[in-house]
Amino acid sequence: MKIFSIVGARPQFIKLAPLSKALSNRHEEYIVHTGQHYDYAMSEKIFSDLGIRKPNIHLEVGSGTQAEQTGNMMIRLEKAMGENRPDLVIVFGDTNSTLAGAVTAAKLNIQILHIEAGLRSYNKRMPEEINRIATDHISRYLFAPTPTAVRILEEEGLKENTYFTGDIMVDTMKDNIPVALKKSTIISDLNLNKGEYNLLTLHRNYNVDDPWVLENILNQLGELGEKIVFPVHPRTKKMISEKFSIPPNILTTEPQGYLDFIVLENFANRIITDSGGIQKEAYMLHKPCISLRTETEWVETVEEKWNLLIDPSDNCIVSKIRSFRVPAAQNEIFGTDVTAKMVKIINSFN
Repeated sequence: MKIFSIVGARPQFIKLAPLSKALSNRHEEYIVHTGQHYDYAMSEKIFSDLGIRKPNIHLEVGSGTQAEQTGNMMIRLEKAMGENRPDLVIVFGDTNSTLAGAVTAAKLNIQILHIEAGLRSYNKRMPEEINRIATDHISRYLFAPTPTAVRILEEEGLKENTYFTGDIMVDTMKDNIPVALKKSTIISDLNLNKGEYNLLTLHRNYNVDDPWVLENILNQLGELGEKIVFPVHPRTKKMISEKFSIPPNILTTEPQGYLDFIVLENFANRIITDSGGIQKEAYMLHKPCISLRTETEWVETVEEKWNLLIDPSDNCIVSKIRSFRVPAAQNEIFGTDVTAKMVKIINSFN
């Protein structure tokens, strides 16, 4: 088959890495980069870290409003699909790149495979929620990462299209954590002591677009009194100006490549985030996770008591973080040998 694998953001590159290597052995796979993430550390550096080959097609869309970015992607994707006529389009996750790839393929009557299907936060203020719902309902093949996702897809009438595969990020982590621990110098570069810092990431619109909420989060984390390493997402960087005084216990850095970032995760005392993907990575690395959100699509991590949801506007963030304790053991909730399962299913497509 001729396959278009459409990616545009850090979490999608991470999911693409093991699958692309496996697909290339049998299929004619085109990596299509929309350009949604274009910061070096969040794009080119991750491709390099994960050994992903250079994209066959780079749309270079860049930033813009939700409509501008998605529309520009669709215009350029339609041209690329028309010229190359893929048999299958693979989209990942829930970004604007996901939606643009799926809608464009659907209008050209090209079959769509959605990896990480069936996730729901039930918060439609999140653009990602709209993207994932729409993509699931126009895709022919739905690869669900968890039993909860399978159940949701069945309840929405999509049982015939659903395959339970597990989460492909398991394979990316398994393949790369030994490499990262061997190659990365980030701990010494930042003069950190292993286990004596927290790792923070923030990028959700409801956390960083509202100055009051962002200031509340940073001020309260300042009261935690523990060292916090904070790689600042480009979206968040725009909001942090001179009027925001960063507490002295928070060490801000540029965005990190994949290998350096998972080393920071691996040696953190706890992880504080609003990212869905980092919630999973925290669980896989057996790290307590504090999610500055009122809901999560990864409900299993909360049910297993390794992830604590805290409202970002709460005035008791510090006390809740300090009192959070995780169990002594974990259950396997994201599967094993996921890439092999996915490729076997893809190879069976007509």
